[in-house]
Amino acid sequence: MTQSSPLLTAPIGRTIIRLATPNMLSMVVTMATLMAEAWYVGQLGIEALAGLALGFPMMMLVMMLSAGSFGGTITGAVARLLGAGDRKGAEALAHHAVLMMLLLAGLCSAIFLLGGRGIYSLLGGRGMVLEQALDYSNMLFAGCVSMWLTNALAAIVRATGHMLIAAKCLLTGSFIQVVIAGGLVFGWGPLPSMGIAGAAAGIVIGNAIAAVLLLNFLVNRCVELRLRMTSLRFEAAPIVKLLKLGSLAAVNPISTTATVMVITGFVAHLGVDVLAGYGIGARLELLLVPMIFGFGAAATALVGVHFGANAIERGHSAGWTAAIYSAVLCGFVGGAVALYPGLWANLFTQAETVREACRNYLQIVGPFYAFYGVSLCLYFASQGAGRVLWPVIASVLRVIVIVLGCIFVASAPSASAAQFFWVIALGLAAQGFLTAAAIRLGAWRVSQSV
Repeated sequence: MTQSSPLLTAPIGRTIIRLATPNMLSMVVTMATLMAEAWYVGQLGIEALAGLALGFPMMMLVMMLSAGSFGGTITGAVARLLGAGDRKGAEALAHHAVLMMLLLAGLCSAIFLLGGRGIYSLLGGRGMVLEQALDYSNMLFAGCVSMWLTNALAAIVRATGHMLIAAKCLLTGSFIQVVIAGGLVFGWGPLPSMGIAGAAAGIVIGNAIAAVLLLNFLVNRCVELRLRMTSLRFEAAPIVKLLKLGSLAAVNPISTTATVMVITGFVAHLGVDVLAGYGIGARLELLLVPMIFGFGAAATALVGVHFGANAIERGHSAGWTAAIYSAVLCGFVGGAVALYPGLWANLFTQAETVREACRNYLQIVGPFYAFYGVSLCLYFASQGAGRVLWPVIASVLRVIVIVLGCIFVASAPSASAAQFFWVIALGLAAQGFLTAAAIRLGAWRVSQSV
């Protein structure tokens, strides 16, 4: 973009809201879909909820990697080629991006289908809880190619500028997922009763429908580029380049999921009820990611435009404004559930012991969600600046704080769930403080882009 871009002169605050709103609306539907899934599983009993607590972070990891890390990389790379007028190059890169995502889907499936029992056992899964987690996980990862493919195609559609088309296709898939998941969990009408596996099947089927819609648009209707695999000449270089770019971006969601996995492993030893309650609470933290993404995506675009135009100071202002909005939103959600934890805890189960564990989690961790909003939004903004090193370091710091904190708490003879929850809160604060301090002190001003 050039100095004539309206983004360089438009009011920053209102522009961020305008850019973030479509993403926010789409992500709210996604969040509602995942809440419906948890409600369905909650009706199956405590063991099913505890099993979902083990399997859900893995599903979120796949979503964040395919849609955020690698999906964002695809969008940026294809959009740059289209902006340069290189339609042929954009089509070739889009083809290779789809192949890359299919390869990643195959790797993902192999890891969890072959090693799922060992992974969930290490996280503390035992007996019926482990079997429930495997029922969910095996169904999900047998068909996770639909998630990777959907997010690859959606990323390409976004690169062409057709944000509304991508949103409509994804929303259609989400609505189908809600209905199909409920039908397969409980066996509505002619559908079989699959229990917790039905929730995962709904995810697979909903994404498959969205993928078909997106593919139809790219093959038959898209003006900017056409996706026809028959015309592809395979080259390894574009895939390697995309993998390198996406891998650095993947550190943040991997760190986020790692923190949930570590806590899950320690909390599992406190009993099924506590594990299930923590799983419900942690789900809210993971669901904040799509909400933050709305402001983060706006920050990425605005900061990128301003840094490209060498309007560095205004670029900083755009990033910080988005981060403040994100902090206010996450702080409001966290404050609300801390004051009224039953608003969330009571949605998914009638078991009072599970509700109590969830309420305890929300009352301790909820007030710290604002730090998470700041750190994650500034991470997205740093992608626009081309300097993500310090936000990545901050996400790793959070993992270190939580691992060391959990080991310290577990070494005590009378470790409690509340103590582990305070470790989570400390990790959020450490990540937020380091990210904000590094950028404030000049992380975006260094000469080398990372």
